[in-house]
Amino acid sequence: MQHKVIENDRYFMELKRIVVFICIFLTSIVVFSQTAVVRGYVYDNNSKPFHFANISVSGLKIGTASDNTGYFELVVPAEKNLIIEISYLGYEPENYEINLKPDQIRELKIVLKESVNFLPETNIGSTSDRLGNINRINPEISLKIPTIGGFEDILKSLPSVSSNNELSSQYNVRGGNFDENLIFVNDVEILRPILIRSGQQEGMSFINSDMVSSVIFSAGGFESKYGDKMSSVLDIKYRKPTEFGGSVTASLLGSNIHLEGTSKNHLFKYNTGFRYKTTRYVLSSMDMKGKYDPSYLDFQTYLSYDFSEKFELSFLGNISKNKYSFIPDDRETSWGTLNEALKIMMYFEGQEKDKFNNMTGAFTGNYKVSKNLELKFITSAYYTQEEETFDILGQYFLNELDKQLGSDNMGDSVANIGIGSYLEHARNYLDGYVLSFKHIGDYKIENHNILWGVQYNYETFDYSVHEWNMIDSAGYSLGSYGYSDENLIPANREIVPLFMTDIAKIDIVSNRINAFVQDSYMIDLKKCDLSIGGGLRFNYWDFNNEFLVSPRLNLGIKPDWEKDIVFRFSSGLYHQTPFFKEIRRLDGTLNYDIKSQSSYQIVLGSDYVFKAWNRPFKLVTEVYYKYLYNLIPYDVDNVRIRYYGENMATGYSTGIEAKINGEFVPGTESWFSVAVMQTMEDIENDFYVNKYADGSTDTVYLGLIPRPTDQRVNFGIFFQDYIPKHETWQAYISILFGTGLPVEKTDKPYPRFKPYRRVDLGISKQLKSSERSLPEGNPFRFFKDIWLSLEVFNLLDINNEISYTYVTDIRGWEYGVPNYLTGRRINLKIIAKF
Repeated sequence: MQHKVIENDRYFMELKRIVVFICIFLTSIVVFSQTAVVRGYVYDNNSKPFHFANISVSGLKIGTASDNTGYFELVVPAEKNLIIEISYLGYEPENYEINLKPDQIRELKIVLKESVNFLPETNIGSTSDRLGNINRINPEISLKIPTIGGFEDILKSLPSVSSNNELSSQYNVRGGNFDENLIFVNDVEILRPILIRSGQQEGMSFINSDMVSSVIFSAGGFESKYGDKMSSVLDIKYRKPTEFGGSVTASLLGSNIHLEGTSKNHLFKYNTGFRYKTTRYVLSSMDMKGKYDPSYLDFQTYLSYDFSEKFELSFLGNISKNKYSFIPDDRETSWGTLNEALKIMMYFEGQEKDKFNNMTGAFTGNYKVSKNLELKFITSAYYTQEEETFDILGQYFLNELDKQLGSDNMGDSVANIGIGSYLEHARNYLDGYVLSFKHIGDYKIENHNILWGVQYNYETFDYSVHEWNMIDSAGYSLGSYGYSDENLIPANREIVPLFMTDIAKIDIVSNRINAFVQDSYMIDLKKCDLSIGGGLRFNYWDFNNEFLVSPRLNLGIKPDWEKDIVFRFSSGLYHQTPFFKEIRRLDGTLNYDIKSQSSYQIVLGSDYVFKAWNRPFKLVTEVYYKYLYNLIPYDVDNVRIRYYGENMATGYSTGIEAKINGEFVPGTESWFSVAVMQTMEDIENDFYVNKYADGSTDTVYLGLIPRPTDQRVNFGIFFQDYIPKHETWQAYISILFGTGLPVEKTDKPYPRFKPYRRVDLGISKQLKSSERSLPEGNPFRFFKDIWLSLEVFNLLDINNEISYTYVTDIRGWEYGVPNYLTGRRINLKIIAKF
């Protein structure tokens, strides 16, 4: 009996403990469910938002990171004394003490000060960036790097990127051409002029450096959300300002003005820039002398209005007017070797006048349904009006030079071995419209981030081309009639044939639909952090009735090691549908059976963050292989790409890359990069015939040959420095080296262009800083910062080749006369921020 009572007491004791535990648990839930919200923006002194600034609660495992606009939102316990900590690498942390009531919302505007006021942070990158296959770039560097081409020059010293033309903002990535790169600004795909054939015509980059808040670049293996081009993606975000500010820039190459600000209630925000550029001063250093008159104008604006806490409407607008006028005068070029030294003298008549007018407009509605669900609706339009007109008559005299060492006449002309002329004519006009309707969804649940999107494009192009070349060498007109339409061939065959003829009238109207869905999942394992991402893209184009599916996979793993190392793997299919140039055959006809060029990519990479000299550094290495099929072969002349208009090749691109960046000089970011790659293609039925003296012939099929972008080795440096204890004096140097590109399609290792070598130097002096006030009456007292820069373009005055002009001597031998790029030029630039 007593035993039974004891057992009952034990039972009630255990039951009591369970009840007490449940009550405590439920009470804790109720208490913790009484929460509040802290939200706001994190900026630097120049009102530039921080992406991935760390926001945490001291003593609690609660934290978040700011997005690319600097915005963050954090749920915290109510009615408790808390310390909110905000930090970012290279900046002094800020702490805020709060005690909020249940459901209260506290808004903060946080401005972090640099640990060293005059120096930018080193871009090591957050863990989420490192696990993904992206490279985040500090946009401030684009304002410092000495450049002629534009914002994209910040990419040209990266290991994946190559370029052999400082006048152009276009670039090659891992063996791809210019048309294989995606560029987005605020989720809007940026399109560029189509008829551009030289860097002189190109004008400015679309991207306005003064308006940029964040830059993400991926050289391949990127996610489904970005698109289908085979090489790279550049994702730009323009800044949403929190207060009034701006800047003025003036140099020998043009001027910029930029204004940004908000309304009094901070609901309306604007970010606007106007740019003017002329390269007349730089072009005058080229071999081709004459009257250069380039004029490039650009206006951009980014406007946004918050109708409520959940809905925002924004507008991105751009108007670009580029004019290029050139009246050639004469040219004198010497080239060759000690065994064969040559000089060509050319005299010209005629002129070239080109116009490239572009407009882009995009409305974006951003609706935040909840903390976890965000919906975007984008309507955009692009219009291009392009005119390319020229009539240029050139006459040349080809001379041999005295090459006898020690001769008094060494280097002088001793014999004329060729004479000839050529006439180039063009009246090319293009009008193009692209209307786009796009939806993007973003849903976060637990550790998943699910994205989806759908886009419809309506495209129309009206193209009229009337272009021909005649080459008369040593009294003989070279070439054939070259007409694709037999009705255009002259009835009188005694008429002198033309070397090249392209006459056509083309009207194209088409519709595209593409969609994607992807999911990225973060797993916190005991011994590592694992990121898994996968997605699908769908494409349909009614021009060729082609439907395609592209699967993608991304993996990232960060082992729990003493050393901070991340490993990455990405793979997927990339189907690049033709746009406009690819569908024209060499004879001018349209190929309605054209297919998308496709690439299967595998990328393996590692990311190692370490400290040396007690300063942060990051070493990134990647190995990649791309199998290419359904390729459309092409030739490159300067920046003009002329496609064959047929899917008639397969190929591959493979390589290894490395980049180390960090504080080689305390407080500044510099980097060194190197890449080794090879890209080859096998064109169907490409062959040449050897003819021998006995009359026999031999047909040789080429097989795998280097692609036009086969630049085997690239090396790039961007280095920043300053004078200790005189930090207002700073220097920047950019060094590029790339081995020569193939001159023509051949199975032999040569001929190739000479290696591209270029050194650009910038020296800057800070005349005014935000910490230094000026006396009343000084006209510069309203400015926060003023910098004066001296830039030296092509410091070593190297003659880099961009193309060849072919001439024939009296013996019928053909010579390629190199067309050189710009020489050394000195530029003065002043930047004033307010």
